[in-house]
Amino acid sequence: MNSPTFILHDSVKDPDAELWFFEPAGFTALPLDALLPEPGSPAADELRTVAAPFLDAAPNELVRQQFIAHFASGQQLLGALREVGTVHCSIGVHRDDVGEASASKGQPLLSFFTLSWRDTAMAPRGVTAARAVSAAEGHTHIEYLELPCGPATFSESVRTPSADSGLPQLPLLQVHAHLPHSDCKRLVVLTLSTTAVARRDQYRAILQQIAETVSFDNPLEAGTSEAR
Repeated sequence: MNSPTFILHDSVKDPDAELWFFEPAGFTALPLDALLPEPGSPAADELRTVAAPFLDAAPNELVRQQFIAHFASGQQLLGALREVGTVHCSIGVHRDDVGEASASKGQPLLSFFTLSWRDTAMAPRGVTAARAVSAAEGHTHIEYLELPCGPATFSESVRTPSADSGLPQLPLLQVHAHLPHSDCKRLVVLTLSTTAVARRDQYRAILQQIAETVSFDNPLEAGTSEAR
């Protein structure tokens, strides 16, 4: 059997990195810094240069304006995530290969993964992990685990957009992992969201797989994989 191939992200060398993890195949990271540049900065100029071919390829002005509007909406969403402590997000695309008789057999399944920091009151890590879900409304399937990086709690929630939101009225499954930092003053929250509610067991397994690779210590010293 061949050994798995790992790709090191450039951020593994970031001297300011505070957390490292491995992201499995099927996820494409969204470059938050590149997509949310400061106005007038070199990064903003670079983003305009990258977007120019898409705008030039638009068949008419209406399509061009629609592209700009969708892009701006995406930036607004990413900006809101950043405001609540999100430092990494990625889009997951996986083929549905569960159940021979499944109506969605072979179809692509979409998901959205985020990693966010939250400040917490000083407390033992096990207590912080328990509080993270006990205070969360609507969380179910709660489980406490000891991971290589320390204690963690896993939970699930299912939400449906409000009727006036303009979003499709599809239930959204969110699987969460709460991992207290070793400084006992904050925790990292991993969240995997998808409308494929019927595949909750598979998505929970994916999130647990990611959580098990989280390290609060430099992985280069231990020979691990990817940093954020």
